[in-house]
Amino acid sequence: MLIILLAACTSAGKKNRLATASSPYLQQHADNPVDWYEWSDKALAAAKKENRPLLVSIGYASCHWCHVMEKESFMDTAVARIMNENFICIKVDREERPDIDNIYMHACQLISGSGGWPLNAFALPDGKPFFAGTYYSKNGWMNLLTSISKAYKEKHDLVVKQADGLTKGIADEEFSFNKVDSTAVVMNNQGYQNLYDSIYLKTDTVHGGLKGSPKFPMPAVTEFLLQHYYLTGNKEALDAASITLNKMALGGIYDHLDGGFARYATDNEWRTPHFEKMLYDNAQLISLYAHAYQITQDDLYKTIITETISFSERNLASPYGGYYSSLNADTEDGEGEFYAWKEPDFKKITGAENLVAEYFNVSPIGNWNKGKNILFANHTPQEFAVLKKQTPGQFISLLNKTRKDLLDERNKRNKPAADTKILTAWNAMMIRAYADAYIATEAKDYLAKAIMIAKFLEKNMLGNNGSLKRNFKDGKASINGFLDDYAWTASAFMKLYSVSFDIHWISLAKQITDHAIENFYSKDAGLFYYTAANDSKLVVRKMEIDDEAIPSSNAIMAGVLYSLGVMYDNSSYSDISKRMLTSVVSKVNLFPVYHAQWCSLAGFFAQGTYEVIVMGKDAIAKSKGMQKKYLPDCVIMGGIDKEDLPLLENKLPENKTLIYVCTNKVCKKPVEDVADALSQVK
Repeated sequence: MLIILLAACTSAGKKNRLATASSPYLQQHADNPVDWYEWSDKALAAAKKENRPLLVSIGYASCHWCHVMEKESFMDTAVARIMNENFICIKVDREERPDIDNIYMHACQLISGSGGWPLNAFALPDGKPFFAGTYYSKNGWMNLLTSISKAYKEKHDLVVKQADGLTKGIADEEFSFNKVDSTAVVMNNQGYQNLYDSIYLKTDTVHGGLKGSPKFPMPAVTEFLLQHYYLTGNKEALDAASITLNKMALGGIYDHLDGGFARYATDNEWRTPHFEKMLYDNAQLISLYAHAYQITQDDLYKTIITETISFSERNLASPYGGYYSSLNADTEDGEGEFYAWKEPDFKKITGAENLVAEYFNVSPIGNWNKGKNILFANHTPQEFAVLKKQTPGQFISLLNKTRKDLLDERNKRNKPAADTKILTAWNAMMIRAYADAYIATEAKDYLAKAIMIAKFLEKNMLGNNGSLKRNFKDGKASINGFLDDYAWTASAFMKLYSVSFDIHWISLAKQITDHAIENFYSKDAGLFYYTAANDSKLVVRKMEIDDEAIPSSNAIMAGVLYSLGVMYDNSSYSDISKRMLTSVVSKVNLFPVYHAQWCSLAGFFAQGTYEVIVMGKDAIAKSKGMQKKYLPDCVIMGGIDKEDLPLLENKLPENKTLIYVCTNKVCKKPVEDVADALSQVK
């Protein structure tokens, strides 16, 4: 009997293949009794050899319902037995392999009209999907497994027919690219105004963001509103952007004790967050608040910038120099419990008469789950102080001290775990965030941090030929980069050049972009595939056109090519950028709100841009003085003592610094004063 018990314990303690995965999310499933594979040739070969369908289960580390399904089903030996006997089971981290996720998510959307995570897809041994769904309860999952297995064995021809039709549907859903006259005007002022009008109609002018719920930050939409205000002077656009920024900053989606934003709010007033915190959201939002601060000089925005950066440094910075991917929504205590307060526990820290409980809407009955409270505010601290007949300084001092005390107490709880993989594209967003924050706030250490992350990517993710890796974990990178890795890294390095005038970064941006053109670009479609030509073994090779929480990688790349064309005076880059916009412009015109990044690019084609060249001994300081203003239509170049780029030639003065403001390489009279240069821009 003792021997049998020991054998059972040994078997139960055995790890599956995912124990050696690079993804922390996959490693979390290493103790499942499911015989998981990672996505690999080995898994597909096993499916073909044994003539078993694939079960592809896709999620990510901070996904609440992914963890629920694991506990209910994947840890259950009876469920695992059905899975192991009838399927080749593959676990995928959607953040590591968005290319795989993209295909099976499209299958799910075609079948049901919706999608989400966990995503569970069933496919032929060659990877063609024939059914897909999201979360299932244990009983529902067992019934589905039995039905799918039976259909695969007894109605195989019908299953194959379904898979062929579904795969064709996924391929056909790619944009039907128009052959557009390359000499035609891509976008004029009226077309640009029409894009704005459409987006404004979908904007919630009371609570901010887009109308309805749930509310996602969607930084690209608010960035477009800021750009439109800048280019047209339409204050309505700035007001719409400001409402979004203010409501998010005061809402429960923002962590008022530790800084940083949750992924989205489940309600339409930003009060109840979906609690995971993603690096990509926080990086984009730092940049967005930095741009808004440049325009408005609103102290609330500066506070959000500094607190969100501090949150990222405390919770997501790795010892390697890059930043981790996310913080989980769940702890041992449950989803979101780390952030919630019962009124007695809150007042134990703040005191019964403290106004902070009222400020954060903490009540005895609670504003969230089971009598607990999520902290959110209805007013800025200054506004609240006036309402309570206090001096703003007095209340803000109380608020800051109390927030620190509350954070100290909260940190005694079980903390959400970090997903410790480092992703190239998301770290590139963080480079941009630091650079934008540096320009807006003049905090020198922000520039140092941007350079630190850039050097991390250069050392660990960048090959000699301009190729990129996607992920970094435990000292090594293992997955080849996707288009978003190339687009965001090139964009980040260009931004770093514009604030430092270090030619090294723009040279790397060019190298990365050249590699992407060679390996990802389709001349027929005029757009880039998401996967490299020699790297995609999936059933469909897709293109990413639409914005989601992260803007379209094609739209980011089109912006990179636009600026590179200016900086290197190279029309081949500019022509690709223009062709990209012409390829999608009809779709952008139909659904601008889901293509806001393209809309911002359209603004450049409609209104034109400036080349701003700053040359001489004080070039960096004067460039920084220029960029303190929000200048989205300026491509900024320069140098102290070298003419590194074509447009810099013959512009280096002796013993002074000159600023050239040019349009289509025709320059106005150079000036020494930043204010004079700014007057030439507008």
